[in-house]
Amino acid sequence: MARINTNVSSMIAQSNLRQTNSDLAVRLQRLSTGLRINRGADDPAGLIVSERLRSEMKGLNQAVDNSERASSVIATSEGYLAEVADLLNSVKNLVVEAANTGGVSKDEVEANQLQIDSAIDSITRISNVASFAGLNLLNGSLEYTTEGVQNSDIAFTRIDSARFGNSDTIDVDVQISTPAEQASLVLSGNGGGFTGFVLDDDLTLEVAGMDGAQTLTFAAGTQQSAMVDAINLISDSTGVEATFVNTAGETGIRFNSVDYGSDAFVSVRPVGSGGTGFAAFDDFGTGNVTQRDAGVDVRAVVNGALATGRGLDVSLNTPALAVQFDLTAAFATQTTPPGNQTSFQITGGGANFQLGPSVSSSQQVSLGIGSVAASRLGGALSADGDRFFLDSIKSGQANELSTGNGQLASEILDKAILEVSKMRGRLGAFERNTIQTNIRSLQVGLENITSSESKIRDADFAAETARLSRAQILNQAGTSVLATANTNAQNVLALLQ
Repeated sequence: MARINTNVSSMIAQSNLRQTNSDLAVRLQRLSTGLRINRGADDPAGLIVSERLRSEMKGLNQAVDNSERASSVIATSEGYLAEVADLLNSVKNLVVEAANTGGVSKDEVEANQLQIDSAIDSITRISNVASFAGLNLLNGSLEYTTEGVQNSDIAFTRIDSARFGNSDTIDVDVQISTPAEQASLVLSGNGGGFTGFVLDDDLTLEVAGMDGAQTLTFAAGTQQSAMVDAINLISDSTGVEATFVNTAGETGIRFNSVDYGSDAFVSVRPVGSGGTGFAAFDDFGTGNVTQRDAGVDVRAVVNGALATGRGLDVSLNTPALAVQFDLTAAFATQTTPPGNQTSFQITGGGANFQLGPSVSSSQQVSLGIGSVAASRLGGALSADGDRFFLDSIKSGQANELSTGNGQLASEILDKAILEVSKMRGRLGAFERNTIQTNIRSLQVGLENITSSESKIRDADFAAETARLSRAQILNQAGTSVLATANTNAQNVLALLQ
């Protein structure tokens, strides 16, 4: 059959050539872009998954950058704190040297005071100037703000971390579950080596506490009140204070540790000859004979969680809240409500680090970095119960070297050095155990998600070049076939001759 109006063969050849050209265009596009999916029509389902994976990759990349930035902030803060620690140690040396009044002249003490003033001013200056890209680090701008703290209950509060979630504030409720106790022993006014508050026999008594042990010798006939005075004269070297008691049901001497908690203890025992019939008891009346007693650490429940106590200090470390309290003795020794309960609010503040790929509280870590100004470091208690900080050691202040309060000044410095050391350790632990591990885990996730996205989205060049060769051959063949189909109709002319 020979028809010229309709060239079916040419139409078939054109259709196949059109498909071949389309396939050739796809191969050329994939090889030129390196992508298997360039538009939704290439693989609709694959495009959806690929775009989600790309979004996760962007979040992971930014999370890694955020973590590295956080690491830089923490490292910078720790570097400044190292300088503060060096200055505190130098001040401690000067205070200890000035206490050697038998070998140090007044002029040398004054020279030491000048150095101390300069060092303390430098600490405050570091607190004010420490910054990272305009972010103040150690002036208190990154610490948490509180409201409603009762100073009669909580003498000092340090909030290490707090997770606010969807709330603007965090309520903190503190309830004493086990009251703090001092170590305590008693000597009866009648019995145990005494008759009518008078010592029956010569006695050499060893009094020991957490600060050391001392021996005192008393002659027979010594009044208990005189013994109390002698024991209190050396309380700074033993950590034990004595009180003369003469009330209904309680008569004699009570020995108490200066401090509270299980670290504090009282030991009272006779040594050497003498002390016939001597006995110390754990309480008046029906107390048991003993030579040693230890204190009890306070225990508290904070927001329903049992906190760790040491002496009058309480600490809680949970994912939602990490805090430390210095409780007052009046509050920590309460046993019944409402006297054993207190509460306050955390209203904001802290340094919030976005360490995950999605913005949610579970992928954020909040950290409090307190001020290291001289007016905020130290916080040691005097014998009168007043709390003094590092700036009290400067010239003209309550604990300058000329006042002779070297022991309190040394305690202030010990607490300041401990605070800075703990802060450095906390920041170091955060950098090592949180940030660095987070970076490594994010990078592992990023590698695997990138690999998965690549399998879906990227072109396989080996396969695509093979398909390109096939498409090129088919294109050439289709073009040749179309030319042949177009010339077939000319064969009809032979019938007209």
